[in-house]
Amino acid sequence: FYLLSGLLSIETISFQQCLYRHTVPHIGKSTMFARNLGRVGSSLLSTVQKTSNQRFSSITRMGVDDPRMSKIVVHNGTVYLSGLVDATLPDVEGQTKVVLAQVDDLLAEAGTSKSNLLTASIWLKDIDRDFKAFNSIWCDWLDPENKPVRATVQSPMATPSILVEVQVTAATAD
Repeated sequence: FYLLSGLLSIETISFQQCLYRHTVPHIGKSTMFARNLGRVGSSLLSTVQKTSNQRFSSITRMGVDDPRMSKIVVHNGTVYLSGLVDATLPDVEGQTKVVLAQVDDLLAEAGTSKSNLLTASIWLKDIDRDFKAFNSIWCDWLDPENKPVRATVQSPMATPSILVEVQVTAATAD
């Protein structure tokens, strides 16, 4: 490992080497070096973690009108969207198009796009009936050069009129 990401000019050794030097008695001076490195490294690592937490721990929440959740959370370069549904249209095709338009709008609000998708979780009320229709619309909408990992399951929905729910995460735009 590079101690403190190169902030100090201390001999770079791997964690395994450090353990080896510490646990093999015939190495002598290296054992003391490893013990001291462990003490110094632990103290400095604590300082680095505090600095890192300050630098990377900002969380931005958007769309907070719903008392149960945020629509968007951005943290450490990742955009998390809440589960999105539409209950205004009677079929999975219509609901899917509306939901994917919501995904586009929320990703744009967070400063990114579907080209930066990392994961997608899909819930279908009736997977046997709606899987093929959903996939057809999904594939037309998706950036074919930047497909996320995806899971699709069948699930009861919060209300009978909801046929599909989509939740995605994306990287922020570079």
